[in-house]
Amino acid sequence: MTIGVVRYINTLPLIDGLSGLAGCTLVPDVPARLIDRLVSGTVDIALCSVIDVLRSPVPVRIVPVGMLGCCGRTLTVRLYARRPWAEVRTVAADTDSHTSRALAELVLRQRFAAQPTMVDFDHASGARDPGTDAMLLIGDKVINDAPANEVWPQQLDLGEEWHAWTGLPFVFATWLMRADADEAACARVRTAARVLDHQRRHNAERIDGIIRREAAAHGWPEELARHYLVDLLRFDFDEAARAGLARFLQECR
Repeated sequence: MTIGVVRYINTLPLIDGLSGLAGCTLVPDVPARLIDRLVSGTVDIALCSVIDVLRSPVPVRIVPVGMLGCCGRTLTVRLYARRPWAEVRTVAADTDSHTSRALAELVLRQRFAAQPTMVDFDHASGARDPGTDAMLLIGDKVINDAPANEVWPQQLDLGEEWHAWTGLPFVFATWLMRADADEAACARVRTAARVLDHQRRHNAERIDGIIRREAAAHGWPEELARHYLVDLLRFDFDEAARAGLARFLQECR
């Protein structure tokens, strides 16, 4: 079985320990590119941006054995602006995530009546000021390479903003498979699903050890990483998460 994974600190509760399992091949990438790997058949199952449920060029299906989400603050999906939100016209959007880009545009339009144009922004290129009114960043870089507050005085945590608007959790990424997979691929996904479900539950029991081992390597202070992974994020695809996802997909249609 081949599993597409993301290497941010926030995915460790889902994937830590998988690399040592026999018969399990991990293919790391950012969420926005994992859908391409799933579509091409490079991976059997992948942790993809949830907006790809609507936008994938082939039919996909959620495999409900874990997710990356929150119910309020997320810390690592952040919108920055030089001017009041209602005046934002251009947004440099982190290319690592399709979902966060869609959420940022939705929040600006629905909550602040802004009419933003979203443009791609590759933080990995080394650029730090895209020259736009606003900028969206996701992942560890929000903590270990944060933009200057003096340049970007307006800031929004998009998980917190979604919850204030809807009262619902937000789901950024879930495990997806191709809905048209053949029987051999479906068998591999069933095996992967059992492994992923077990590993998520196992990692929840040993999360303190994972944090002690991995926080510094990801550029996080240990206590902040613990607060983030234990108090803020959610990894179980429960009924509340399903309701939040359904609302988001409805808003994006």
